[in-house]
Amino acid sequence: MTFKKASWISGLALAAFGAIAAPVSAETLRFAWAQDATGIDPHKQTAFPSLRLMELVYEPLVRLDADLNIVGAVAESWEFSDDSKTLTFKLNPNAKFSDGTSVTSADVKATFERILDEATGAAARANFASIETIDTPDDTTVVFNLSLADVPLLTALSSANASIVPAAAIADGSLGTTVVGSGPFTLTSWEPNSRASLGVNEFWAGGDVAYDGIEISVLPDESAILASLRSGQTDFALLNDPLIATLVPSVSGVTLNRTPQLAYHVLQLNASHAPFDNLAVRQAISCAIDRQDVLDTAMIGEGTVTGPLTMPAYATDPANLFCYQQDLDKARELMAEAGFQNGFEATVVVATGEPPTAASEAQVIQAQLAEIGIKLDIKMMELSVYVDTWLKGDFDMAVALNGGQPDPFTMYNRYWTKAGNLQHVAGYIDDTLDELMLEGRAESDLAKRREIFAAFEAHLAETSPWVWLYTAYAYSALRDNVTGFVPTPQGSLFSLANVTIN
Repeated sequence: MTFKKASWISGLALAAFGAIAAPVSAETLRFAWAQDATGIDPHKQTAFPSLRLMELVYEPLVRLDADLNIVGAVAESWEFSDDSKTLTFKLNPNAKFSDGTSVTSADVKATFERILDEATGAAARANFASIETIDTPDDTTVVFNLSLADVPLLTALSSANASIVPAAAIADGSLGTTVVGSGPFTLTSWEPNSRASLGVNEFWAGGDVAYDGIEISVLPDESAILASLRSGQTDFALLNDPLIATLVPSVSGVTLNRTPQLAYHVLQLNASHAPFDNLAVRQAISCAIDRQDVLDTAMIGEGTVTGPLTMPAYATDPANLFCYQQDLDKARELMAEAGFQNGFEATVVVATGEPPTAASEAQVIQAQLAEIGIKLDIKMMELSVYVDTWLKGDFDMAVALNGGQPDPFTMYNRYWTKAGNLQHVAGYIDDTLDELMLEGRAESDLAKRREIFAAFEAHLAETSPWVWLYTAYAYSALRDNVTGFVPTPQGSLFSLANVTIN
């Protein structure tokens, strides 16, 4: 189905498209959020709303459950060879795309050939660079032949950026303008920055969805989302603003989920631009930032100061990292050492409303950096413009909210290796970072991996290409008539497929 931006299809008309099974109930889940997806090509998206939408209509080979365990999706089983250089998947023979065609090994092969093609501009390409060749001995068997032992590959394969798409959609160029996935829902209409309609994929191998579909409304003012929940016009909502979230428990008949996230708030410095190519300048900025103050002001304390490693299995005490306690005297000494005792002017790019705390973060950082003579100009951008600017690395500084993963290599490979496809966004690389990342990739012993990535984290903090700030919470609110939603540390909405509406 091709989407027309001005098209809006009512719930009654959805059946005409043949995309909905006989409904178990006559209910539609009414969903609201403040930011819309910026695109529908699952391999190219980096914005959180895009990934959240895509994971409802597409499926990867495997996915992560709420406890960050790897479970099957398109694949029903998988096995590494003894030398960990071959990874074999058996596909679910019942897996089908929403047009009724089976998901085959040919689709998987075409998907990853597309992701690995630099011309595609796939967001997570670097995570799959170990895949040398792909064998398809039969329709339900896929064999990845790897150039090296790649322990984090399974985790990488769970991402929405690794969604399996039809080989036919790749061949005819329709991917990104049409959506044919094997997930629990189908995208039947989309008006960017306004609304979207999801029907139920009657061919989904994961089971039956107990309602007719999802109507998504984009309400940029989160107070309007709260009012909609209060009045009963919205059943389920995602919230980003902690001030709004704290009001939810006072609303009768509405429950708040407050879930710690792996995603991190960060001030990115572009070390490919002067004066941020100077180590002392970057370190001065790190020393000048009071991370707890940023957290307390922007998020009313709803979060935790963090280093680069946010995943529970690898996180360390950030107090042990370079200059994690504000030290203005040291910051001024470093500025003088760099020849900027009188400071300089710089610009920081910030997305409007994504997250809603971004502008507040920028203002606190602006005031803190003024203490060491840096005059910071805040440039606000619409999310789609910000994403394009960010992906081009066309900024001096950026306030960002970046996604987290349970494995450090999967989380940071695209930034902090020399072959990383977002290395130009990171703006900095050195031999130590690259070597530690590659060493951690190949190491299978958890204790040794922790040592490797602890050294990686310490080196990142000391060289200060970015200034990690804090992790926060994901907030979802649902009326009491909606049951069965399970929030996750990655913010996944996949369990909407399992809810019931009473």
